[in-house]
Amino acid sequence: MDLMLALRDASRQDSQLASAQAQLRAVQQRLPQAQSLFLPTVNASANYAQQWTEVNTNPSVNYTSQGLSLSLNQPVFRLANFSTLEQSKLAITQVEAVLAASQQDLALRVAQAYFEVLISQDALITLRSQERAINLQFESAKRNFEVGTATITDQQEAQARLDLTRASVAGAQNDLQTKVANLTLLVGERPSRVFALEPKLVLPAPTPANEADWVSAARKSNFSVVQAQIGEEIAKREIDKQRAANYPNVDAVASSSASKGSSPFQPSSKIQNNSIGLQVSVPLYTGGAIAARIAEANALYDKSRQDAETARRAAEQGARSAFLSVNSLMAQAKALEEAEKSSALALESNELGYQVGVRINIDVLNALQQLTSTRRDLSKARYDALLTGLRLKAAAGSLTADDLRSVNAMLKAERPVDIPQDLSGTVFDVPVKVGQPLRGR
Repeated sequence: MDLMLALRDASRQDSQLASAQAQLRAVQQRLPQAQSLFLPTVNASANYAQQWTEVNTNPSVNYTSQGLSLSLNQPVFRLANFSTLEQSKLAITQVEAVLAASQQDLALRVAQAYFEVLISQDALITLRSQERAINLQFESAKRNFEVGTATITDQQEAQARLDLTRASVAGAQNDLQTKVANLTLLVGERPSRVFALEPKLVLPAPTPANEADWVSAARKSNFSVVQAQIGEEIAKREIDKQRAANYPNVDAVASSSASKGSSPFQPSSKIQNNSIGLQVSVPLYTGGAIAARIAEANALYDKSRQDAETARRAAEQGARSAFLSVNSLMAQAKALEEAEKSSALALESNELGYQVGVRINIDVLNALQQLTSTRRDLSKARYDALLTGLRLKAAAGSLTADDLRSVNAMLKAERPVDIPQDLSGTVFDVPVKVGQPLRGR
């Protein structure tokens, strides 16, 4: 399972994304509701009644009545309806930004879960390599002690370091299973294979390379900022909507009704009523309710403006922090690449020194520990740099599937999810030259 396949599977079953999609479908229905305020409403009603009257001196009298009415109301001037229509359009745009942010968030969650599996794999691989190398060093120290060319201390030191490494391996195995479970929960199925970075791959620097450009983009295009700015505009329209309550409403009205009935006291009759005209409603006194609602809308508008500014500042800080972090992580990765080379040379020198008797066993063990630790740190720094680069684009509101596709193209080293016990011949295998020292210590 590569990164893009993981994203595809996660998109199909992620509850957070599905929630945002359902929210958009719901809010989209506000537009036809708002448009309906400009259209006529037509109502029809009918009635039928069976009636009877009892008189002491006469038998009961039965008679019927029935009627039908039709009414039409066409809004001619309702100022508040225009604000409602604009608010519905803005609400749809706002929720579209929510959905886009949810898609970005899912992409980041998938990338993070995927990279955490790879980081955990690398940690386990290096620890298993370290375990095998220390075991070889232990066997060498044991043989040297048996032939009298080394002290029991060498053997005990190697045994202690081997036990500690085995404990670390057990912890790394558990951590890998946890990270795989997290990815499985996100994508819906347990992957059998994943793809990792090639060891010599050069990580791409963020483009543009100027911090100010990223900060400027975040203040304008970050989806949280977009949502807050639209919320500000909706709140502004609410002020207009509440002020519109001071204006008269004008409707064109028409109605038609027909009724007929009969009784012994009145001959059968038919009545037809028709009317058409304009209806004007003017608010004269509402007990201060309109003024209070306008004041409330103004206060909420002030709140929305402050919320928008808070969102802009948060986006600015997020972009700045991500930009600095990605550059720092890339510098760390570059430095750790050099440290890995130096640590490998140091291990080789200590192994040679141990064989000729100028280095003791603990020196070799420490050098081995340094090399494996550097390799774990390097792996984490490389994946963290990639993930932070994606977060930088998300902060600027520009993260797309193409960005994940570019990252996916860098992941070419196919490997099984479950790391095999035998790591011989892999790039993570740590060579240790063991043998009897040339002179005792």
